[in-house]
Amino acid sequence: MADKLRNQQELERLQAKFVGTGHPDTASWEWKTNIQRDTFSSIVGHRPLLAYVALAENEPIATTRARLIRKMIQPCGPPPSREGDEVIPLREPN
Repeated sequence: MADKLRNQQELERLQAKFVGTGHPDTASWEWKTNIQRDTFSSIVGHRPLLAYVALAENEPIATTRARLIRKMIQPCGPPPSREGDEVIPLREPN
């Protein structure tokens, strides 16, 4: 029983320390976004990986780097609509 409690406390500590580890309330879209951003930042941050991706895509390294950084803004598309979010219709001109 003590091991189970210790494991649970360790998991909670890691979830509080690192955003990407998620928690029970983490949505699927949010988790996928964190994974994609971590991957892109790792590729951009490691020059050999960036050179490999640029070579595979037959692009200059600077172009590949800029594209990956831009993709980090919304790697999985726009967030899904939440319950309670209302779309306010625009008034049509007369």
